Amino acid sequence: MASVSLQGIAKRYDQHAVIHGVDLEVADGEFMVFVGPSGCGKSTLLRMIAGLEEISAGQLKIGERVANDVPPAQRKLAMVFQSYALYPHMTVYENMAFALKLAGQPAATVRTAVERAADILRITPLLRRRPKELSGGQRQRVAIGRAIVRTPELFLFDEPLSNLDASLRVQMRVELSRLHRELGTTMIYVTHDQVEAMTLGQRIAVFNGGRIEQVGTPHELYNAPCNLFVAGFLGTPKMNFIPGEIIAAGANHASVRLPDGAVVEVAADGGALRRGDAVTVGVRAEHLALRAPGAGAGADTNGATVTVGHIEYLGDQSIVYATLAGAPDMIAVRQPAEAALPLAGTRASIVLPPARCLLFGADGRALPRLAAASEGQAARTDEMAAASQFM
Repeated sequence: MASVSLQGIAKRYDQHAVIHGVDLEVADGEFMVFVGPSGCGKSTLLRMIAGLEEISAGQLKIGERVANDVPPAQRKLAMVFQSYALYPHMTVYENMAFALKLAGQPAATVRTAVERAADILRITPLLRRRPKELSGGQRQRVAIGRAIVRTPELFLFDEPLSNLDASLRVQMRVELSRLHRELGTTMIYVTHDQVEAMTLGQRIAVFNGGRIEQVGTPHELYNAPCNLFVAGFLGTPKMNFIPGEIIAAGANHASVRLPDGAVVEVAADGGALRRGDAVTVGVRAEHLALRAPGAGAGADTNGATVTVGHIEYLGDQSIVYATLAGAPDMIAVRQPAEAALPLAGTRASIVLPPARCLLFGADGRALPRLAAASEGQAARTDEMAAASQFM
């Protein structure tokens, strides 16, 4: 196993910079996920770690060795690509054994390595088949097995599940997590799918425009995003953003006027804010409560009145989308499956628990949340939300 250290890593094509001085430490044995929209630089950075792209500036260390100029074959890593890239004329066994045979390994060593990898991936019955006889998920297991037999110190995955259908992706996520537990090898996984990132990564690096916006555990990134980009990228549906204006603020609170004139309180450190400052209130769909119009919305319950647009029934839950007068985007409210729902076009009230709201300044950065907005207060606001279903 090996740690990975990136210090000031940059990539330029002629005068066009695509990676801007990335600093990141990946611990020995860690499962790190790079996530971000298409074109953000995550795959380019992975290829630089693999040695498939030249590093324009900065230092890359794999383990204790500076690897900037080390050939890919000598970096003691294995990479699994989006394309399975299996040899169609070879059996599964031959595909997995190919690299070891090229390296001149004894036949007994090759057989032991292939059989061990096949057992880990549960593809032993498939060893005599050819790729055309396999499903997409089975082919991806073979591609991963081809990497395992080399016993690398570092695994690199470049969107390996994007060619699979939804049910297979779920199954393969489980298999990859199990594989990491069994092997204990350092893994760096690139994806644009935030669900994959949240379910697989021990830590996640969120990329945007060739830079890392934030690094943290899934829990940290979901509940304490550092800016609007991270808050909006992670989560389905994405976090609700409501523009507002500060009417009063202090070290332990912020009073925000929403576009429709309603005033809500946010448990954030507003000490640096002034009356009239533009801010954005962020709140997750599951933290909003929905009530019948006039059922207590207002200053006493930290709410506002909305018009219901449409409702998505998802079986175990429903997502109610509503418009707030003056707000540019619809507001999503997650409701339990058994909850009574309003009709499209009707008026309803939403409640914004102060301890569950985030506040973002004009620069898009999140303001510190109060220590007082802790487990006890969050629990009370959750109880309020649970008790305030639409009637």
